[in-house]
Amino acid sequence: MEKEAKKEAFRKYLESSGVLDALTQVLVALYEQNNKPSSAIEFVQQKLGGPTISEYEKLKAEMSDLNIKYNELLTSHADICKELEGLKASPPIENCEEVVDNDTHKGNSMIALKS
Repeated sequence: MEKEAKKEAFRKYLESSGVLDALTQVLVALYEQNNKPSSAIEFVQQKLGGPTISEYEKLKAEMSDLNIKYNELLTSHADICKELEGLKASPPIENCEEVVDNDTHKGNSMIALKS
């Protein structure tokens, strides 16, 4: 008795959600085809708005490529974050102008000595 109640509840669910009507329309369209398609499953998928098998395979390959790229970017991001944390932890650098001026003076004095 419990199984019958579950079946009836499921049938009502399919009916109220429009699944039975959609499947009926697709099956009627398949029945009315003069030249039956070689793949009935592809016909049903196409009529229900799903991708064909070849489209599905392309999407699957694209998803795999994107997952690889995502993982590479995630790893790169983690590496850059570690590098940034290392830079934050390092002691501050002298004023850049002073470093450039000191290097310039050293260079000039070296030139002066050579002359």
